[in-house]
Amino acid sequence: MPESVIRNRLLEALPESVLARFQPHLEPIGLPIRYALVEPDKRPEHVYFITSGLASVVTSNHDHESIEVGHIGFEGMTGAHLLLHTDTTPASTFIQIEGTGLRMPSNIFLDLVENERSVRELFLRYVHCNELQLNYSALANARYSVNERLARWLLMCHDRMHGGDVVLTHEFLALMLGVRRSGVTVAIHILEGVKAIRARRGNIKITNRAMLLDLAGGIYGVPEAEYDRLIGPLIPRFDGLADRQAENTGARLRTNSD
Repeated sequence: MPESVIRNRLLEALPESVLARFQPHLEPIGLPIRYALVEPDKRPEHVYFITSGLASVVTSNHDHESIEVGHIGFEGMTGAHLLLHTDTTPASTFIQIEGTGLRMPSNIFLDLVENERSVRELFLRYVHCNELQLNYSALANARYSVNERLARWLLMCHDRMHGGDVVLTHEFLALMLGVRRSGVTVAIHILEGVKAIRARRGNIKITNRAMLLDLAGGIYGVPEAEYDRLIGPLIPRFDGLADRQAENTGARLRTNSD
């Protein structure tokens, strides 16, 4: 498989010699909406490296209430729990925005990871970044308004959509934010009012990323910077905004530590 069609940051971060061992086992696959990548309490037969589109990691309770706890784009992979020697998880992962990916049989993936220390360390760093993102989701849900949380989630989706429009329904946004659809509608109108986004049915165009960064404040930027530090650049360089964002994040951290 030509390296030009990989388009997944985790795979691109692999040493060339290791990537050469991965490539024969990577199968290109289309990922339609609602395609199941990880099913609750079932060992996944494959791990998926997303190359375009967006997958949601969703947790549910016995009262049939669900909320998105994370999402995966071209920066990541599904089935990360396998790296922790855990065969199954009660969470589910499925495609929310259609795209493409590369899949590999789980057993082969684990054999390759376990036999190469540097590769194992890379993927465990990815697990760490996921956990940090979850920590900031908990902070967002406990301390920030729906408008601020929506700004954060849109930034995260924008990162993973290569800077293009974000194709999200109100139903999906409600799942992401853990609020009713009416609450999503109000929050969208507020972000439109400050000229941060332009929303049409099922589509959100980011018109002022800097405004979204200001609205999201301290709940966006630290996990992204950690991914950059440990794995490689996550955030596309939107006309230098990502660089200025990293500077602003560092300034906030320095201010908080003083």
